[in-house]
Amino acid sequence: QVQLVESGGGLVQAGGSLRLSCAASGTTEFSNYNMGWFRQAPGKERELVAGINRSGSSTYSKDSVKGRFTISRDNAKKTVYLQMNSLKPEDTAVYYCAARSLIGTLRATDYDYWGQGTQVSVYS
Repeated sequence: QVQLVESGGGLVQAGGSLRLSCAASGTTEFSNYNMGWFRQAPGKERELVAGINRSGSSTYSKDSVKGRFTISRDNAKKTVYLQMNSLKPEDTAVYYCAARSLIGTLRATDYDYWGQGTQVSVYS
């Protein structure tokens, strides 16, 4: 059983930056999982923001965050990151990290393990 704990959320002014971290435990094979960051805004469905493959050599980002958000991972630290720059009020949401054991497209949304989420609030 993989446990995921997010951190780094907070309140930030538009144009600012935040770096989210997600630490994994309960597995010695963190590098066997594709990792993803999702978000859910009030009244909206959860959406995939970014994904990264096992080695970190390939990433995916949704169009609205391309050029602003960067996903990365450190397998030795069992941690995945989401660097968020040029934040906008519409980025306000609870951000979740997730782990997926199946190899496949980074656009997939059927993840196996989920964190509890961290709130990101952007004010103008």
